[in-house]
Amino acid sequence: MNWATLPPLSALRAFAAYAETGSVTRAGQLLNVSHAAISQQMRSLETHLGVALLDRSARALSLTPEGLQLADALTEGFGRISQVIEALTGADADRPLQVATTPSFAAHWLMPRLASFRVAHPGIDIMINPSPKRTNPAPGGIDVALRFGMGHWPGLDAELLVQSPVVVVAAPSLIGDLTPKSPEDLLDFPWLQELGTSESTLWLAGRSVTGLRTKGVIHVPGNLVLDGARNGQGIAISTRVSVEEDLRAGRLRLLFEETEENGYHIVTAPGVMRPPLRDFVTWLRREARTG
Repeated sequence: MNWATLPPLSALRAFAAYAETGSVTRAGQLLNVSHAAISQQMRSLETHLGVALLDRSARALSLTPEGLQLADALTEGFGRISQVIEALTGADADRPLQVATTPSFAAHWLMPRLASFRVAHPGIDIMINPSPKRTNPAPGGIDVALRFGMGHWPGLDAELLVQSPVVVVAAPSLIGDLTPKSPEDLLDFPWLQELGTSESTLWLAGRSVTGLRTKGVIHVPGNLVLDGARNGQGIAISTRVSVEEDLRAGRLRLLFEETEENGYHIVTAPGVMRPPLRDFVTWLRREARTG
């Protein structure tokens, strides 16, 4: 890195504060300097770079494409610096550990095991965010996501926790003795699908099934999908780890199982983990090894 070509840190901080707040005045308040000082620093930064970062053609300032690019880089860079400093000093050790995952994985894998973590680490507060919406871990926000997929998410660290293929299941009371030979055989049954997702539609489309499901799709919150499937209300798509006990007990029948090596991963932002997160990840690995 050529340190001599970098702009002054004060100018970068002023620009980052403006990009964050969208206001010269609020940026000054954030850094405890005058708004005139913020304006001066940003003009100095533009002069240093030889690039226009702000569009001043209208009454309100706005970022140019180059300004947006630099703002994104500074947000990531300062965020990483803040994350490392907090981890090294323990400054955010008392902040609750925030865990994002799907409702199904939270209900069927995480929550039944969480008591052992509470016994080992009673001083760590935890916030579980069960949602189908994908949220990336970031400094000051979500600490870790337990995410299903192949494990490739650019800009994030991912470690396989539990391998679990995608499965299609239904209750014997709904499907009877039918052994489907292809997905088309299931179009005459009702389906269950988690609110906010298109997983069953995408699964069928991925297998070139274009026919209509004659009895429709019931959209329900994620924690109710398998409850509905057990009660014979529809065919459901889930993961093997979520339905293993139901399959063994005969409450659900396995209709299809994918061969792709999908699974749930421990997903974190790159960099040093703060102590509560480090303890939680260590516990997750141990739980996965012991089954």
